[in-house]
Amino acid sequence: MKKNKVDIITLGCSKNLVDSEQLMRQFVANGYTVEHDPHKINGEIVVVNTCGFIGDAQEESINMILELGEQKRKGRIGKLFVMGCLSERFLNDLEKEIPEVDHFYGKFNWKALISDLGKSYYRELATDRVLTTPKHYAYVKIGEGCDRTCSYCSIPLITGPYRSRPIEEIVEEVKGLAGQGVKEFQLIAQDLTFYGLDLYKQMRLPELVERLSDISGVSWIRLHYAYPSHFPFDLLPVMRERENVCKYMDIALQHISDPMLKMMRRNITKAETYDLLKHMREEVPGIHLRTTLMVGHPGETEADFEELIQFVKDTRFERMGAFAYSHETGTYAYNHYEDEVPQEVKQERLDYLMRVQEGISAEINAKKVGQTLRVIIDREEEEYYVGRTQFDSPEVDPEMLVSKERALEVGAFYDVKVVDAQAFDLYGKVLI
Repeated sequence: MKKNKVDIITLGCSKNLVDSEQLMRQFVANGYTVEHDPHKINGEIVVVNTCGFIGDAQEESINMILELGEQKRKGRIGKLFVMGCLSERFLNDLEKEIPEVDHFYGKFNWKALISDLGKSYYRELATDRVLTTPKHYAYVKIGEGCDRTCSYCSIPLITGPYRSRPIEEIVEEVKGLAGQGVKEFQLIAQDLTFYGLDLYKQMRLPELVERLSDISGVSWIRLHYAYPSHFPFDLLPVMRERENVCKYMDIALQHISDPMLKMMRRNITKAETYDLLKHMREEVPGIHLRTTLMVGHPGETEADFEELIQFVKDTRFERMGAFAYSHETGTYAYNHYEDEVPQEVKQERLDYLMRVQEGISAEINAKKVGQTLRVIIDREEEEYYVGRTQFDSPEVDPEMLVSKERALEVGAFYDVKVVDAQAFDLYGKVLI
């Protein structure tokens, strides 16, 4: 056990990661050494930032806490603290079941952890962070919470209503990060498109993106987690006209059949969804659309699923993820529907959906062979440099594997010619 060392472990989404990075900055300001590596846990203080979204994520968080509790009993770590969505949602149960944890904090009161240790919380550093990402990109959280009422989603139960950050505060944060050498900014929130409605009584995402794109040093801005209902169409000209706004939209659609959309309480129809996607592609030529789809929601029939498959074939998403419905306590679906689709049927539908998408992705990538794309290099591996195009978000999207014909700088941009393609990766060489 290393004295004066803190280990932070982050589970779940990039919004949690931002919280962890801010907590790390506070520990550093108080004189601690801080690491963010789950494979090197030996600090006198360990903090687990948990996810509580669906069953699999909850299980991962609980297993991590139990494993660390065992390490604490053996004297290999010191104090153990838990924060984040899981403890926000199941605080009382966790306190009873896992007494090895010294203290549980929720999603928003984790700042008290610092003062509970007898240390100072520096308010002037509230938006400062120790970046855990490569130094050339960062996540920027523009809002917290959610006002949507989707049937299956537990996030509003955890985070409460939507709360936008002021534009000026976000602008200052991005200026500071750009001054540190960050070039690529992933804008995140549970729902980007709602941004500003609570604070300014109107959607202000287009203005925010414009303001951020004007900042010196900002090379790429990428948008994550848009919502299809009441989409702010004036965002699209900003994306089309600003070179440093990536032609990339992450918009979770979940389903396409009207019966499913109604049961999911998505406030949009099949026809409106098709029109929205058509409009996006017309307004922003070359845009890459990323979506998330769900299978196995209560009431989903074979006909509904076949409609979803046809939708994927029609739309040909450049990027797509999917997951099986999880019957989450407290949600509208939990209270009003039976979890009637058998688990094996959910898994069969999920597997088939992803096979269809794999074929589509392979065809889309094959058409990129011969093209020259701007690529940022994320890291060096034994056989390749690994980078991404503007159409690829870290962690979740395909990568560009660049041949090592010359030395490249991590965090720098290069023009790369695509020489080969697979379903989820491109291969390229730098143009001299």
